[in-house]
Amino acid sequence: KVSWPRSKAKFIGELLVPVAPFDQKSGRETWTVAFAPDGSYFAWSQGHRIVTLVPWSKCLKNFVGEGSTGVGPQRLSRQNSEGGTVVPVGDPREHTIDCGDIVWGLAFGSSVPEKQSRCVNIEWHRFKFGQDQLLLATGLNNGRVKIWDVYTGKLLLNLMDHTDIVRDLTFAPDGSLMLVSASRDKTLRVWDLKDDGNMVKVLRGHQNWVYCCAFSPDSSVLCSVGASKSVFLWDMDKYSLIRKLEGHHNDVVSCEFSPDGALLATASYDTRVIIWDPHVGTVLLELAHLFPPPSPIFAGGANDRWVRSVAFCHDGRHIASITDDRMVRFWTIDEKSPKAIAPLINGLCCAFSIDGSVLAAGSRDGSVHFWACPKGIASLQHLCRMALRRVMSTQQVQTLPIPPRIRSYLSYQDL
Repeated sequence: KVSWPRSKAKFIGELLVPVAPFDQKSGRETWTVAFAPDGSYFAWSQGHRIVTLVPWSKCLKNFVGEGSTGVGPQRLSRQNSEGGTVVPVGDPREHTIDCGDIVWGLAFGSSVPEKQSRCVNIEWHRFKFGQDQLLLATGLNNGRVKIWDVYTGKLLLNLMDHTDIVRDLTFAPDGSLMLVSASRDKTLRVWDLKDDGNMVKVLRGHQNWVYCCAFSPDSSVLCSVGASKSVFLWDMDKYSLIRKLEGHHNDVVSCEFSPDGALLATASYDTRVIIWDPHVGTVLLELAHLFPPPSPIFAGGANDRWVRSVAFCHDGRHIASITDDRMVRFWTIDEKSPKAIAPLINGLCCAFSIDGSVLAAGSRDGSVHFWACPKGIASLQHLCRMALRRVMSTQQVQTLPIPPRIRSYLSYQDL
């Protein structure tokens, strides 16, 4: 039995880009949206080589300031930061960056000075990243990865090694400034920005395009997904493949770990989001976007329900998905039907704000739309489970001398 969504997600605002009525050609899509780790900035690739950086607190204040009945379209003013002028961290400004080519991937990175570079043989480095440094990595259509200073808009590094589109980027969450790029050239490349952007390793194994990659919260594991149903888990200490996860019937295009690292969500063109236990490689939950679920043959083709993106909320309970059926869905990990839905035409990507209160979604016309995440108070049980799973793997939980029911709950086997 399928229960219908309980509510419609609350729309709070949108950021639009002025477009001529006849400008319908490709190149203006918003392929990526991202929030800075400290919540100071929101960034999106608004098409035609341009990335826009907006102070998130001011943006959110403008939305809320329109009143509780709804928000009208918000158009961005094209303000460029002053060349060479350092913008104080406490006073972020809106500005745009011309990346020189179509932007496919975006990622924010912040430095923790005590996290040393893995390169121990070089005493001198061109860049010494401070604690207040905030970087933006952009993956381009020509295979380059460009690193920018968020506060000044200055280009710091130009990383060139990929031979095809850089589809996605992700920084290690530990502040080490280790960057991983995923490309249509079938590889992932690991870069050490504290070592002036030197490439550390090439991860090979995908037989086709790599669409997306994501670090686990402790930075020890990387998930990469791509065409030909592939979901790979990598050991980022040894730069070796841990395992392949099998279960999807079509290209896998998006992935993200839960905040405690105990769950992994992957989105596929087979109409499903699968929630995995990355520690043991088992399927815990399937979130279906088409009922009844399609046969593997139908799921493996053009089925009008391709899932484009999935995002884990920072409360560890909510998940959002973007699909080709013009819908945004909000799920909870303990239910198989959406908790809330919202309309979205031609959605491509999504990301939750750092506090988990807002979902941002990009679309093919270069615009970004925002919804309030369904509110709910997490149980003390869930909070304790998340705290425990941040430091314990599934295998460690299974050895605890506790009742089977509690062990099952801590292992998320009750989903």
